[in-house]
Amino acid sequence: MFTKGKLAIMILLFLAGVINYLDRSALSIAAPFITEDLNLTATQMGIIFSSFSVGYAIFNFLGGVAADRYGAKLTLFVAMIIWSIFSGAIALAIGFTSLIIIRILFGMGEGPLSATINKMVNNWFPADQRASAIGLANSGTPLGGAIAGPIVGFIAISYSWKLSFVLIMIIGFIWSIVWWKVVKEKPSETASEKVITTDAAPHEKKPLTFYLKQKTVLITAFSFFAYNYILFFFLTWFPSYLIDARGISVQEMSIVTVIPWILGFIGLAAGGFVSDFVLRKFAKKGVLFSRKVVLVTCLLASAICIGLAGLVTTTFSAVALVAFSVFFLYLTGSIYWAIVQDVVDQNNVGSVGGFMHFLANTAGIIGPTLTGFLVDRSGTYTAAFLLAGGLAVLASLAVLRFVRPIKGGVATGDSNNTIAGN
Repeated sequence: MFTKGKLAIMILLFLAGVINYLDRSALSIAAPFITEDLNLTATQMGIIFSSFSVGYAIFNFLGGVAADRYGAKLTLFVAMIIWSIFSGAIALAIGFTSLIIIRILFGMGEGPLSATINKMVNNWFPADQRASAIGLANSGTPLGGAIAGPIVGFIAISYSWKLSFVLIMIIGFIWSIVWWKVVKEKPSETASEKVITTDAAPHEKKPLTFYLKQKTVLITAFSFFAYNYILFFFLTWFPSYLIDARGISVQEMSIVTVIPWILGFIGLAAGGFVSDFVLRKFAKKGVLFSRKVVLVTCLLASAICIGLAGLVTTTFSAVALVAFSVFFLYLTGSIYWAIVQDVVDQNNVGSVGGFMHFLANTAGIIGPTLTGFLVDRSGTYTAAFLLAGGLAVLASLAVLRFVRPIKGGVATGDSNNTIAGN
């Protein structure tokens, strides 16, 4: 699966994901310290969490367009530099307003990551390896979330929460230098003929607007929205939930939050392989069949777990259910992107993927603020857990009903033949 060039790209994309979520998770780990230092309410902290997604969601789409137009290599290089700068700038925040501005700019920098990963995988990997490659590349994100707890927690307790953001910024700069020197946009012409297959070539080239109106794209985006709603709920509020609702210390919280992230890492790394295995096993049923089997089953399981987590009475059972919810959630993590690659021609993969990601990440704008509001109004997190689970149930049913091959889009009828020959 991995030639020398592919391996270098996969390692660097994986590390980009680690840095991405190390940066992103740092705020939720440091939130108790920031809330105390800057005298913020739960609602204000929720707005700060959500402000990240304002910039992030917009640049999901713009980053995908940039990846198609200027290349994934340049787009991700610029994105890493920008988000690293504004990660470090969080240490300069002096209040509620300054934190919102910095987090919006930080989100703008992180926005292009997933679309550029998708574009780079499309450039380098054949159809029956793409879900696996996307899963492996993105599996660095939960690992980044896992290590954020102990690292940021230790630095915040021992030194200052501000120092952790400066150190993460430096790590991003180092990655950027290596990426620019090592990575090529595409394989050489000879290699390209071997790995870039015609399964994503349409019978006739379609404009971007054709895909943006398709039910399959919009429903996949909705299911990704539900995925992100649970993810952002966990990413932003779970550490505070453990401290406020379960009464554990910051030190204990820093360790406990590692457990769901580790299961998420396993799920995201495995999910693509599971989907590609089902694809090869049941090729006659069509490419989308394998994607839908994994997506519907695992998103539904995640919904049930996160909903039950809000109803149980012990810390152990709540953490266990959240951990399993994150595991099942991340099993679907590569599928949304694989569906885009299955139904969209190569010239539009970055843009359509970015558009889908933009719609999906409006969950990051709505969810954290809504959670903060619900907590302030009710004094508990139960309603927030149940809402996250309910959305994912609805999304699972929508995928089952509406996600179909796009007529006149990708030549999906040829894709099985292409896969069999790889």
